[in-house]
Amino acid sequence: MSNTSNFRGAIRQAQGLPLVGPNVISKALPYLGGGLILTALGIYGGLGVINNRPELFMPTFIGAMVVELILFFVARNVAEKGNNGAALPLLATYSLLSGYTLSGLVYVALGTQGVGIQGIGIAALGCGVTFIAARQIGSNLSDQDGIALAKTLQIGIIALFVVLIAQLLFMLFGVFTPTWLEIGISGIGVLLFAGAAVVDFYVLPRSYRDDQYLPAALSMYLTYINLFVFILRLLIAMNRD
Repeated sequence: MSNTSNFRGAIRQAQGLPLVGPNVISKALPYLGGGLILTALGIYGGLGVINNRPELFMPTFIGAMVVELILFFVARNVAEKGNNGAALPLLATYSLLSGYTLSGLVYVALGTQGVGIQGIGIAALGCGVTFIAARQIGSNLSDQDGIALAKTLQIGIIALFVVLIAQLLFMLFGVFTPTWLEIGISGIGVLLFAGAAVVDFYVLPRSYRDDQYLPAALSMYLTYINLFVFILRLLIAMNRD
């Protein structure tokens, strides 16, 4: 739910405002890239634990999830106050833990016939293509279109996470999602976060000053990590036996 919290806050700040940080996205991009690299390292570490000490993965996964959630709120609050020196190591740790918690999904993808390493590459490429298209579209949105799209996506993302929580609860009771429904959920997730990538280029320069590049980088990081996850889930579902 951290992504929906960040998204709602950014939209509230952006409504009716002119550009306050015209260069904030360009300043955020190096930190976005660094966060994604750290996430890849976290995934690599998680895969190592799964392959070598599988009995340790679930306890450490749960611990990482709890710490990751706490770090998100702490790091975001510190970054939004402009304390970049304190926020940076917190966000770096958050990115590593995020990768660790994603390693289970990546492990499933690697073991799914028809997905494998090429599927992970497709998901990463999809994020890159989305970034290029979103930058062009989002930077040229009118105020009316930008706010309308942002509000629509906000509602959609909240609904999606409600569905995901329900899906998780059903799984705990041994009720698993049919393939066709998993494809539908994943496909909707891809569309919503592709839309969120567009909205980022409209909202962030109206929400954050140029010196608030770290919270802007966190917002973009969450968008692309979620987009990667849903593309990968979609590929897995489409190749499920």
